[in-house]
This record gives sequence, C-alpha cells and structure tokens, in this order.
Amino acid sequence: MATEQFVLFIFICCLSSQFADGYDPVDPNGNITINWDFPSIEPNVYVKVSIHNYQLYRHIERPGWRLSWVWAGDEFISDVIGAETTERGNCTGRHGANGAPPHCCEKQPVMADLLPGAPYNRQSANCCRGGVLSSVTQNNRTATSQFDMYIVNFALDEHGDPKMPTTFSIGVPGYTCSNATNVPATRSKVDEQRCLTPRALRPCRSSGARSTCARSGCTGT
Repeated sequence: MATEQFVLFIFICCLSSQFADGYDPVDPNGNITINWDFPSIEPNVYVKVSIHNYQLYRHIERPGWRLSWVWAGDEFISDVIGAETTERGNCTGRHGANGAPPHCCEKQPVMADLLPGAPYNRQSANCCRGGVLSSVTQNNRTATSQFDMYIVNFALDEHGDPKMPTTFSIGVPGYTCSNATNVPATRSKVDEQRCLTPRALRPCRSSGARSTCARSGCTGT
C-alpha cells in the first residue's frame, strides 16, 4: 500500500438491555464506535485510536473503558500516548523506537485511559479522564476519548494493508464487539483535489475497515 494512503478500522459497541435482542426503543441506534486510523505504516505503524460514545443517554462511568484485542501476528506496542496497557508482557529480545524498551508485548493487550493530571508529554487529544465517557447528548466532546500507538511488526495482508486484529472488547459489562471490516479512512477535505491527513496535505486516497461491537442482537453497518 502506498505510503500516502492510510487505513481505518471501526468497531461499534452496543449495549444490550432488558428489551429483546438488545433493542432499546429510546435509543435504537446507540453504540460506541472505535476508530483506528493509520496515518503511516512505514517504517513502523502509527495508529490513532478514538472511542466515540454515540449513545444518547448512557454514560461510561469509572472504572471506564478497557479496550482489548488479539494481534494477527507478532506485533508489539513500541509506545503509547494518551493511554497505557495494564500489563507489559514478556519483551525479551524486543526493542521499540530508537532501541527503547517496548511499551507492551502482550498478544492480547488491554489499553486503559490515563487519569486526569497525567504528564503533559504523555497526553493526547481527549485523553485522561480515567476511561469515563459522557453520553453524546450531554457533551459531544467528552463523549470521545483518543490515544496514539506506535506498533512494530504489524502484520500486513497480500495488498500491503495492516491485518485486522480480532477478539475486540471494550471492557465494560454489557458490551461485546465483532471483528473489523473495511471502510474509508478518516480524512478532512480541503478542496476538490486535496485532503488533510494527520501528516500532510495529500490526494484523497485511502482504505480502511469497520467492525461491530454488540452484546445481544445489536448490529452495525
């Protein structure tokens, strides 16, 4: 895949309720959507992860979200900004950027939001609320959380795109997640010919993926 392209994974998490098949007539389309944007995949993979609570009335309270997944290959996390994993795992013989120790070498990492007051150089946009998400009706800004990851050995498919991890979980009781499917990547249009990506102004070309997270009977698009 060309370096000017970037990839998006989306995972949608829905809450089941007392209604049959997880259907809530008060908020039938409510979900939590997790985006994985890939602004760069060379030499190592840079991922911008954002978590959006699109539920009208339901909040995510403390202890907050705990996002986990299973890597497709031998990936490990070199560094994270705006969050941290709950375990480091066995990193024997592995090195992150510039030879630094990796952040996490777990096959199934569990990522948690930082607490308020985290060091400024470890913060990202919309981080550091201890995993708490307001409902989108209450406050659209605090209904979103974000962190950045730098990944080494990210498995690629036959087209040169990152292979999708599996077994996603938001770590909140009542929610489950499906695997990812392809979707267009996130980008901001500047004019008819150009799009603003996290790196620079580049042609509007991208690829991506989408997944659905649900507890019982909740489907996504």
